[in-house]
Amino acid sequence: MNQPRFSGVIPPVPTLFDEHGEFDGTAQALLIEHLVASPINGLFFLGSAGEFAHMSEAQRAQVAEFCVKKVAGRKPVLIGIAHCGTQQTIDAGLHAQKVGASGVVVVNPWYNPLSEANLLRHYKTIASALELPILLYNFPALTGQSIPVNVIRELALSCPNIVGLKDTVDTLSHIRETLHAVKPERPDFAVFAGYDEYLLGTLILGGDGCIPASANFAPQLTCGILDAWRKQDLSRAIELQQSLSWIPSLYSTDLPFYNAVKYAIKLTGVNIPVHSLAPATPLTEEMKVEIGNILRRAGVINSAS
Repeated sequence: MNQPRFSGVIPPVPTLFDEHGEFDGTAQALLIEHLVASPINGLFFLGSAGEFAHMSEAQRAQVAEFCVKKVAGRKPVLIGIAHCGTQQTIDAGLHAQKVGASGVVVVNPWYNPLSEANLLRHYKTIASALELPILLYNFPALTGQSIPVNVIRELALSCPNIVGLKDTVDTLSHIRETLHAVKPERPDFAVFAGYDEYLLGTLILGGDGCIPASANFAPQLTCGILDAWRKQDLSRAIELQQSLSWIPSLYSTDLPFYNAVKYAIKLTGVNIPVHSLAPATPLTEEMKVEIGNILRRAGVINSAS
């Protein structure tokens, strides 16, 4: 295989709840239908934007099964299975495998830093226990530890079902180093930018796409950049990149950023509830105004919205 199994623009989809903190399947189905009809290349559930860290095991299993069933094979579905413990991660992966996911995404354990030997053992044990394709997920700002490039290289070369990396690092250098270390020997290993605004740079360097939260509410930006790049329409890619550059400030409107993303989706015409699990809190009116202003600056909604 010379082409990556997964590529393009794959949004980390929010998990939708009602005001009581219960999973809202009706709203989730509405959002899924909206995303499936858009030009995205897949859907990633139970990632950082999917609020997995605040959910019970039962909720995570419920969401995984519901979302895989609802997408119904129309686009690839990735399920986040991260836990701090290796066996718990495997158990979640076996569930994702059972319900029919296309692949799983595994952020490295957090709280306790791991030696490189233990990090390798963690991922190799998961890879040997699962048949599904696995994407590594590097998010050092939240885990406290970056996955070293030499570890990524060893996993890519020794574990055929580890098929790619979501690299959520606020620099292109780690992406560049990973591409140079892995792609010459494993060209089918997909490298995704985790931050929206690094999509174009990642493509220029030889990467495969992006896993951006903005594709939930503005897929025309990242999908447009990808399409323009493939057509070598650089002027269009640059124009869209400049619009996309306004988006990152949306994610710091509130912390955690779950409700900011959900409210942005609502502003762009998908009538979903804007509720998240504690310790997230409702957006203030000032936050809502700022999110609207950001979307207007990016050209995602018009000035009258």
